[in-house]
This record gives sequence, C-alpha cells and structure tokens, in this order.
Amino acid sequence: MTITKDTIIGDILDIAPQTAPIFMSIGMHCLGCPASRGETVEEACMVHGVEVDALLERVNAMIAASK
Repeated sequence: MTITKDTIIGDILDIAPQTAPIFMSIGMHCLGCPASRGETVEEACMVHGVEVDALLERVNAMIAASK
C-alpha cells in the first residue's frame, strides 16, 4: 500500500504501526485520539506545519523497509 496525502492516519497506524514515531515527531502526540486518527496525512501536515511530500516520503520508506 502506498500512502498518499488523502490516506487517513488511523488507517496507516492500523497497517503500519511502526510509523507512529514519525507522526509523533511532527507533534502528533495523541495518536489514539479520534480526531487525529480521522485526519488525512494532508490535514495533519497543515495543522502541524509539516511539508506533506517530505512526510509521505518518510512514511512510505519506512513501510517499504519493513516488508
């Protein structure tokens, strides 16, 4: 699965829980909260002032490395 800017954070955490530290590093410290689990990658990046393409690269690289 390739993660895109429209992928829901909760879906990512369900399929690739090892990515949680990446999200925590951008300030998403409440990954269990319904609000953060329901955000798209793009929404989370906007809220936390992170460049979406850079985050997608990190998340997808971590998922690919764990296969």
